[in-house]
Amino acid sequence: MADLQGLTQLFAHEMAARLRSGETTAREIAEAHLARAHATDHGLHAWLTIDDERALAEADAADATLAGARAEGPDALAALHPLHGMPVALKDLVSVKGGQCTAGSRILEGYRAPYDAHITERLRAVGVVILGKTNMDEFAMGSSCEHSAFGPTANPWDLERVPGGSSGGSAASVAAFQTPLSIGTDTGGSIRQPAALCGIVGMKPTYGRVSRYGIVAFASSLDQIGPFARDVRDAAALLHAVSGRDERDSTSAPEPVAEDLVNLPASDDEAASWLRGKRFGVPREYFVEGMEPGVAAAIRTAVADLERAGATVEEVSLPHTDYGLASYYIVAPAEASANLARYDGVRFGHAVTDGADYLADYLVTRGSGFGPEVKRRVMLGTYALSAGYYDAFYLKALKVRTLIKRDFDVLFDAGFDALVGPTSPDVAFRFGAKLADPVKMYLSDACTLPVNMAGLPGISIPCGLSEGLPVGLQLIGPAWSEGVLMRAARAYEGVTASADWRRVRPHDLAKLAGAGLPTPAERIASR
Repeated sequence: MADLQGLTQLFAHEMAARLRSGETTAREIAEAHLARAHATDHGLHAWLTIDDERALAEADAADATLAGARAEGPDALAALHPLHGMPVALKDLVSVKGGQCTAGSRILEGYRAPYDAHITERLRAVGVVILGKTNMDEFAMGSSCEHSAFGPTANPWDLERVPGGSSGGSAASVAAFQTPLSIGTDTGGSIRQPAALCGIVGMKPTYGRVSRYGIVAFASSLDQIGPFARDVRDAAALLHAVSGRDERDSTSAPEPVAEDLVNLPASDDEAASWLRGKRFGVPREYFVEGMEPGVAAAIRTAVADLERAGATVEEVSLPHTDYGLASYYIVAPAEASANLARYDGVRFGHAVTDGADYLADYLVTRGSGFGPEVKRRVMLGTYALSAGYYDAFYLKALKVRTLIKRDFDVLFDAGFDALVGPTSPDVAFRFGAKLADPVKMYLSDACTLPVNMAGLPGISIPCGLSEGLPVGLQLIGPAWSEGVLMRAARAYEGVTASADWRRVRPHDLAKLAGAGLPTPAERIASR
């Protein structure tokens, strides 16, 4: 009988090796993670629903497929996807047929998805086991996971701090060993920033790499689905599983999926050797005013590690970065205003009605169903699109977006393999620290949102600690360079494999298993 508790401490590729060797089963792996999630989530609140019955049924199906492959021979076994039988958590804006899909909002409370999202279909096709749905900022609008209508999520490194957002539940569940893999979405940094704050790996792929079919939309020209994991090899395998063309999504690209995503080097030395002769740029604009000194120091050390491994690193400029935040907060709210117009209390979801006055019912439904951050952005977006302001705000923001994209193109055309810099200017902050100042909260994404505006891929990987909390290193590449970025990130893992900070686990893991631990919302209310 497998050591069920020990299974949750392994990387997905280590669990997969045990699964294929017959040391364990997909059901045992699922049971171990379900048990840990149930036992430790009360004080974390990473999950909105855990679906034991469905997960165990999928695990049994994965075991049956595995048994059939073994009977057919080594070739059939090798043909199975590397993540076959592995658990994954989905952000609660991914449609799973028959399951809830709230997008963290009361206005979708009670809604059951009538179909599977494209990525749900892809995950089922490779035999992944879906454990449940994770907490998030409402409609993915936030940088702290404090804007969920169902209460905030805590950071397992410090339960008094945020995990980042909007994919905070997906990141926290991986960092807390409740699942080895999870799915998030990134509109302005919502995968990379929580990955950095929780000390894990998170990637935002090129826009169009992963189909958005079946994903609740925030800003359609910016949203992109991506993976979370505790190491680069697992993140790459998950990206491989969900990528590919989907005819139901007109923005889904026909670009082939890089097969090297499932063939990253296992050896740290082999991985590190890839860096020799590579050229990286460090944008000076990403070392923003107010950046925590410990974060800046960790990033400088990481850059020195890349140079020590044989890479060339040069300081570069992305001159329109300073306009990124302002232009993003015109484009994204404008698209949100259009996308969220469909939530009217008539067709699905939350509704407040007395049947007498449709307009009054509509206003009350949206007023009570949407939270304050969603209302703020809808009003901003509606204003930017209104008559007399479209040209002055929205159209001008689109022109700035083109300039931001051009800045990146100039550097990649000049021969840089990737750009490196901080993911977040600070480490995980305390609950409530930025709620009173929305602009201060928005600045948390200053280093990530230009990548979304340009439609490029970016990955955040752990690169050390500042005051005992994780710091994330961001790597940015040209369009469709996910394979290169994963190789670069895996190389950095190899270079720093013996670093002391890599052996530090989230400080508050032990607290999560304690009896009587209040929820994050209860702790905040008791202050």
